[in-house]
Amino acid sequence: MGNSYAGQLKATRFEEVLHNSIEASLRSNNLVPRPVFSQLYLEAEQQLSSLEGGSRVDHEEEEEEGEGGPDPNGPPNPYQLPPAPEGCCTTDGFCQAGKDLRLVSMSSEPVDVPAGFLLVGAKSPSLPDHLLVCAVDKRFLPDDNGHNALLGFSGNCVGCGKKGFCYFTDFSNHINLKLTTQPKKQKHLKYYLVRNAQGTLTKGPLICWKGSEFRSRQSSTGTCSSSLFPPLESSGPLAAFPSESVPGTNPGGVLMGAQQAGPASDHPSLTSASGPAVFNGKDSPKPQQLAKSSPSAPPRPSALGILPNSGPPKKRHKGWSPESPSATDGGYPQGSGNRAKYEGAGVSCVPQAGLVGPASVSFPVVASGEPVSVPDNLLKICKAKPVIFKGHGNFPYLCGNLSDVVVSPLLYTCYQNSQSISRAYEQCGASSIQPISEEMQLLLTVYYLVQLAADQVPLMEDLEQIFLRSWRESHLTEIRQYQQVPSQPYPPAPSTAAPVTSAQLPWLAGLAASSCNDSVHVIECAYSLAEGLSEMFRLLIEGKLSKTNYVVIICACRNAAIDSCIAVTGKYQARILSESLLSPAEYQREVHYELVTGKVDSLGAFFSTLCPEGDMDILLDKFHQENQGHVSSSLPASSVTQAAALDVSGTPVCTSCHLEPRGVRPFQLAVAQKLLSHVCSIADSSTQNLDLGSFEKVDFLICIPPSEVTYQQTLFHVWHSGVLLELGLEQEPMTKQRVEQYVLKLDAEAQTRFKAFLQNSFQNPHTLFVLIHDHAHWDLVSSAVHNLYAQSDPPVGLVDRLLNCREVKEAPNIVTLHVTSFPYALQTQHTLISPYNEIHWPISYSNGVDLYHENKKYFGLSEFIESTLSGHSLPLLRYDSSFEAMVTALGKRFPRLHSAVIRTFVLVQHYAAAMMAVSGLPQMKHHTSVETLEITQNLLNAPKQCPCGHGLMVLLRVPCSPLAAVAYERLAHVRARLALEEHFEIILGDPSSGITVGKHFVKQLKMWQKIEDAEWRPQTYLELEGLPCILIFSGMDPHGESLPRSLRYCDLRLINSSCLVRTALEQELGLAAYFVSNEIPLEKGAKNEALESDGEKLSSTDNEDEELGTEVCFEAGSTSEKRGPVKRERSSSHDSASSSLSSKASSSALCSETSAQVSGPPQGDQARSPPPCGPAEEARAMGEKPWLRTSQGPPMVISRHGPGHPPPPDCGLRTSQRGLQVSVTASSQLPSLGSTAMATAPGTGTLVLQASQCSVTKACRQPPTVFLPKLVYDVLVSTDSSGLPKAASLLPAPSVMWTSSFRPLLSKTMTSTEQSLYYRQWTVPRPSHMDYGNRAEGRVDSFHPRRLLLSGPPQIGKTGAYLQFLSILSRMLIRLTEVDVYDEEEINTSLREESDWHYLQLSDPWPDLELFQKMPFDYIIHDPKYEDASLICAHHQSIKSEDRGISRKPEDLYVRRQTARMRLSKYAAYNTYHHCEQCHQYMGFHPRYQLCESTLHAFAFSYSMLGEEIQLHFIIPKSKEHHFVFSQPGGQLESMRLPLVTDKSHEYIKSPTFTPTTGRHEHGLFNLYHAMDGASHLHVLVVKEYEMAIYKKYWPNHIMLVLPSIFNSAGVGAAHFLIKELSYHNLELERNRQEELGIKPQDIWPFIVISDDSCVMWNVVDVDCAGERSREFSWSERNVSLKHIMQHIEASPNITRYALLGMRKWASKTRGGEVREPFSRCHVHDFIILNVDLTQNVQYNQNRFTCDDVDFNLRVHSAGLLLCRFNRFSVMKKQIAVGGHRSFHITSKVSDSSAAVVPAQYICAPDSKHTFLAAPAQLLLEKFLQHHSQRFFPLSLKNHRHPVLSVDCYLNLGSQISVCYVSSRPHSLNISCSDLMFSGLLLYLCDSFVAASFLKKFHFLKGATLCVICQDRNSLRQTVVRLELEDEWQFRLRDEFQTANAKEDRPLFFLTGRHI
Repeated sequence: MGNSYAGQLKATRFEEVLHNSIEASLRSNNLVPRPVFSQLYLEAEQQLSSLEGGSRVDHEEEEEEGEGGPDPNGPPNPYQLPPAPEGCCTTDGFCQAGKDLRLVSMSSEPVDVPAGFLLVGAKSPSLPDHLLVCAVDKRFLPDDNGHNALLGFSGNCVGCGKKGFCYFTDFSNHINLKLTTQPKKQKHLKYYLVRNAQGTLTKGPLICWKGSEFRSRQSSTGTCSSSLFPPLESSGPLAAFPSESVPGTNPGGVLMGAQQAGPASDHPSLTSASGPAVFNGKDSPKPQQLAKSSPSAPPRPSALGILPNSGPPKKRHKGWSPESPSATDGGYPQGSGNRAKYEGAGVSCVPQAGLVGPASVSFPVVASGEPVSVPDNLLKICKAKPVIFKGHGNFPYLCGNLSDVVVSPLLYTCYQNSQSISRAYEQCGASSIQPISEEMQLLLTVYYLVQLAADQVPLMEDLEQIFLRSWRESHLTEIRQYQQVPSQPYPPAPSTAAPVTSAQLPWLAGLAASSCNDSVHVIECAYSLAEGLSEMFRLLIEGKLSKTNYVVIICACRNAAIDSCIAVTGKYQARILSESLLSPAEYQREVHYELVTGKVDSLGAFFSTLCPEGDMDILLDKFHQENQGHVSSSLPASSVTQAAALDVSGTPVCTSCHLEPRGVRPFQLAVAQKLLSHVCSIADSSTQNLDLGSFEKVDFLICIPPSEVTYQQTLFHVWHSGVLLELGLEQEPMTKQRVEQYVLKLDAEAQTRFKAFLQNSFQNPHTLFVLIHDHAHWDLVSSAVHNLYAQSDPPVGLVDRLLNCREVKEAPNIVTLHVTSFPYALQTQHTLISPYNEIHWPISYSNGVDLYHENKKYFGLSEFIESTLSGHSLPLLRYDSSFEAMVTALGKRFPRLHSAVIRTFVLVQHYAAAMMAVSGLPQMKHHTSVETLEITQNLLNAPKQCPCGHGLMVLLRVPCSPLAAVAYERLAHVRARLALEEHFEIILGDPSSGITVGKHFVKQLKMWQKIEDAEWRPQTYLELEGLPCILIFSGMDPHGESLPRSLRYCDLRLINSSCLVRTALEQELGLAAYFVSNEIPLEKGAKNEALESDGEKLSSTDNEDEELGTEVCFEAGSTSEKRGPVKRERSSSHDSASSSLSSKASSSALCSETSAQVSGPPQGDQARSPPPCGPAEEARAMGEKPWLRTSQGPPMVISRHGPGHPPPPDCGLRTSQRGLQVSVTASSQLPSLGSTAMATAPGTGTLVLQASQCSVTKACRQPPTVFLPKLVYDVLVSTDSSGLPKAASLLPAPSVMWTSSFRPLLSKTMTSTEQSLYYRQWTVPRPSHMDYGNRAEGRVDSFHPRRLLLSGPPQIGKTGAYLQFLSILSRMLIRLTEVDVYDEEEINTSLREESDWHYLQLSDPWPDLELFQKMPFDYIIHDPKYEDASLICAHHQSIKSEDRGISRKPEDLYVRRQTARMRLSKYAAYNTYHHCEQCHQYMGFHPRYQLCESTLHAFAFSYSMLGEEIQLHFIIPKSKEHHFVFSQPGGQLESMRLPLVTDKSHEYIKSPTFTPTTGRHEHGLFNLYHAMDGASHLHVLVVKEYEMAIYKKYWPNHIMLVLPSIFNSAGVGAAHFLIKELSYHNLELERNRQEELGIKPQDIWPFIVISDDSCVMWNVVDVDCAGERSREFSWSERNVSLKHIMQHIEASPNITRYALLGMRKWASKTRGGEVREPFSRCHVHDFIILNVDLTQNVQYNQNRFTCDDVDFNLRVHSAGLLLCRFNRFSVMKKQIAVGGHRSFHITSKVSDSSAAVVPAQYICAPDSKHTFLAAPAQLLLEKFLQHHSQRFFPLSLKNHRHPVLSVDCYLNLGSQISVCYVSSRPHSLNISCSDLMFSGLLLYLCDSFVAASFLKKFHFLKGATLCVICQDRNSLRQTVVRLELEDEWQFRLRDEFQTANAKEDRPLFFLTGRHI
């Protein structure tokens, strides 16, 4: 029997069909099996017309194999799942024996596979993310073409080992597939499983079931999923996407090429554009099988030309990405077919089968059996390789001369993408909105090709947009319905528009093509595409398609299905498209190969025939011999010795205004502040990802691409920005070696240095390291890709290996800042950077307002585009049509040469001819173009017009390094033969090497820049300022190199125009970005009005401070898509033939600035010396592109900045004055103002005074002129219907891809933020992108918290901005580690008691009790916070009234107190913002303690003075319960444990610390962990009841003492009172408790600490006494821990004999006299140690708000107790602006009264109608007396000899009244008052101890006043009677007052009287 199936019965085939039919009849419920013979013969017939392996099924096959049954649109077949046997396992992924079958579990398990069996992966609907491993007899599986599978099943369970399953139904039950439809092996056995190199079992190629690919061509009802599938969880970072969507949808919904030949070795492919994975059952891709054998086996040469290195749609220029392979290569498994995909960094080649390259996708278009032979001499005859794009259906085999054709799957991909319904409409369901039909797609493609001009190339983005528009228009109704009723349960009915049928298609396509003059040719085939392809090749060979650019082949014969392909046969289009399929690495290899093999020699030979005067080299030699020994008279060399001279008046030749010192530009400062605020917001977030408070300094590392020039440039910035000095990282003088530590070039040595950086960050946890990744769009290749290709360059994947390593991600002290002009590749669905952490360069104008005034205006891409629209005679963006014409002609002549080679050779030839023409061979100007001649003339003429020889730079961009070397050698040779070596330099700029400049030019540069260093050489392009030169700039991508202001021409004619993506395009044009002076009106094309009105200034409505993206929007004005021919004529330059200038005219005209260049300003403007520029913009930064340059005129003299003003970052070498120019060097000084230059012009004796003639001087007026390839020019200047330039809709970066064709267009008015969000939604990284594995897709937790992205246009000053950011970040961190502490000298020091007795034991560490008791008490208050308080008189003071200062206003008290900024020491107390590892447990952030684990305990004691029981509440955290005694665990609180006086342990502090606080839950300094140096201590916060919850929230691990609610409005006196009473009560309880343990009561520690909540640090004074009693001593103060101070004080001998201990308040101006005596007996404040035992009978006044400590000190002293101040200790108090006494506000009780209440209104007459105030009576009293006590004591004002007598209390009567304090208690210590006459008497709430007899001891002046204060009027009268006051004092009724309180607020009453 033969092998053909056509109509013949084959024995085995018959058996298969018979077997299948019987099985179907046995197992089917209701489906009648088809007759065996019809089954066989129908299929056999169909084989004739079908394509092998992918044939369409007829209707009957659909019935059998379709999902549902007879009607594919009907309900699915009901299938009854047989019940599982009793007790067996039914878990998904396990067999019924309970064994795990999932691939992830079995990948490394040994599996016994019998001979003849293969392992395959089955898909279970309930486990869409997993494959189940099965062993199946390979006879029942198909071959590559979907044939020869026996129609039964034989399989084994690899889990439990059960063998012999003869029916797939039984087997599916056993492995728990749980199907709802008839089990079919075709539907569920999906993949072969293979073992990779590591022996791991992984998913392999798809099983190619015949006919199972895609069911009907009619519309299916399956829902269409359009989101990306979730990754396979365990398949690592490069996991393939699962190949099916939800169960129940189309079984053919296979992801295009989502296949893997081994997880470690492949990059699984995404869907073509990661769009919807299920293609609606209608046009899904066909699976194509990879080699099933070992991964390293070569693939079978199955479908030639479609091996799986076809890439996803790379939306590059003209639609065909360089990442896609050349399909010719795809045809053969060997040779160049193994093309790696380029992902931004030239990955080298990959073995085809084992590795599906990093971005590859298998395009499963199955080939048919009839091969098509490619003619042998095709390329020779056609002069171009035809590019064949696979379209719909199947594609035939190609054989024969495959190297002469290119086959690409990109169109197929585009069709498939366009079949996917947009994500926005997916909820409508697939039945309501159908995808565009295949027929319509093809017809639209034909329409598109027909309207393309002869010089245009098809662009895939255009086609996608056409499809999208067509689909939207046809479904407008449904889309609107969906938008209006998004949640409707049933979608609307589909549109009923009549579709194009396949029968009509060829006719309609032919009709469309009939109007295009044969540029599109349609071939219709009867049976298969093979016919059409053969026909096309025949016509090509016969030359009948010479005028045809596109051939459309349609096969629409079978049912409703069509096959199609499109061949590009136009020479121009085919060349561009085929070259665009090369990756950059392949492109370089191809060029190198052509150069090495000598293929280019034919090109040189051809050039020599073009010159009628003979070969160019012969002409050159002849010219050289004629002119040997003397320079051409036409070109006098600019002499190096031409000294700049001055005329008598000092007029300079190259004028320059005086250079003002430069600072950071306003824009840079604004960006730096934005960066800082983002860092702060990270720190402020609740996630605690960045603890700024724990860092003491800033360090940084800048990572840059491996470009030597960029490296030197960055070093220069860092050095001159002064950032290293400011951060304290280096000291003057700095060396270059030191600066180099902070800049890392990402080359082979980078890894070692980066490890050192990581080690440094690990060792310095208190340093914040900022890792700056500059030029961050470069090398985003995944490190996994690098690991796969050992032979690749070390830099590939280096960024990922270093910056994304685990150490960087986890280090809490490393912040990563990505800086780039092209952030698009970092703005994908998988990015690590949160959108909230993006910082965009701000726009300069908003609604016409200049937001940041700068003297320079940035001129970027959008402005260049604008110049082409504005009617410029010669716009700034131009193309050279004569050059393009010559390249096209040569391309046809040399079809085998790469066009880059041809373009380079033609351009070099043009430059050589132009040099010869200018040098005296005028006939050569016919052999160059007008543009090249213009460039060369200006290059050679500019130095002649400046006495110093300043010239201009021409940038010649040659991306391919070998070609750059050829260009350099050729131009250098021509220059030498023309004797022009000293006229201009030719520099080869290669990223891997530095700059080489000839000695002559180095000498010139040194003279201009006044550099003395003999060894100096220019290391950056910026240092070439003013040098006439051609810079041949090579390298596939610019790496951030900045160019000088003298750049005049940017020649980009050689950039790779066929592979444009947005990043590549903007990167090349970024070289020309420039700063223009705002002060000089620009010429027509760039006038200010035009610039200000462009889209960049149309800020979003909220005035958002962001750019609209210079590069973002490519504003091209609002012109229509196609400009008229006149306008187009004006906006491009043309060759000599089409130019209005004749050759002769152009030669002379180009010498004059006005014709060739954009016309300059009027003559008057030129003659006028321009005004100076602002300081910040003096120089174009290093890192910024040059300012405007013009081509001719005298050069600039260059001056410098002195070291005093280092140039700011990014404001680098060039200062932008229009006169004398200064380049910055490290060693230079500012030239004196008088040193202006003047010289004679060459050849004349006259002075050249017009500085504007120097080309460098004119630089600030106009940007460089840019020459582009025609293709690129067209992309840039064409706009879509909305006015958005086409360039903006290109794929944003080569390493990303679109998620869907159905995406909205970018909007012209989008801000950078909106654009970022657009890319984040619509792009995903390719598998080789470093973010590919970060699959969390927009979830917040997928973003790295400490990663930021700064983006801004190229050369705008980003380096300066981030260096400034480092400076202000460092300043902020220092500020965070600093506090403002009160720094006030002690007051009233001149009034100190001049006692005869001082404490003279200067070296005593503790006070000697006997000596101390003899010291007198100093009544005077010395604390500066009481500067406004009343003076306390002692008996022998003589105070003059002028000794006291004038009182301050109350509101000034806080504002004007003097503070000093202090760095926090390691012993500081902290507020809630401090977090560090050490005190996490202390603060309660510890896993052992839950935040809420604290208990509330009531604690009651009675106090007779209050007349009731006091109930306090303790909140005690679990971790602090050991400080307390409970009746039983968790029971009643009994007491707080107290230590013994005799305890000597140094491990803890004995005294409990109480801190009363209000309003300072965040800012109070309650974290004493560091202050106590980690020592154990008991700390209690005393809070008011209403603040309990908030304090508990912020301080969960602190003990709280909650005051009773009656004290909610009380002052600090109440807190002090309750602390003291509670402590004494506790002391008694502890004495009782410990007495039972045998401890004496007096041995219990009686001290407590009462500390303010603002005590921040403590100091000790070290005194060096010269002698025991000597007055000579020296001292120094240092910071110590509170633990040190407390343990020292607690160790004092006889400490229990002291009632009150304290310390000085710190002041910076402390004098030696204040610390000379170690101890004082005086007032103590702020931080006191109180003996509650001795002071049992001395109480704080619980009513007091102010001065309660002074009052208490006086009571303690008068009780005969000792107060001791340790003068050698001091406390620093932090200024806290919130809470404390400021939390008391006195307001009116009348709600609508808005007037401020002044102290005079605090009292009123009783029973009056005075406005009552909402404030405690005591507070009103104290405040009134402080400000208005002179109303009561007029005689006392400034009368310090006659104070007011104050009995038993101290009240502040203001600074101008003195008081004398006496106590009425028996046996109290009072001053002797016998000789004092008092001017007043104050009786405040006096108790029974005050008697009439007591008052009669004191003497009063006549007219002295009395003030009696009582709780109510009744007690007021009783007091007057009891004290017999009326005997000596006279009262009047009107002298009675009360505080301005309502009755319910219990006002205080007072009575005043006069002494009789």
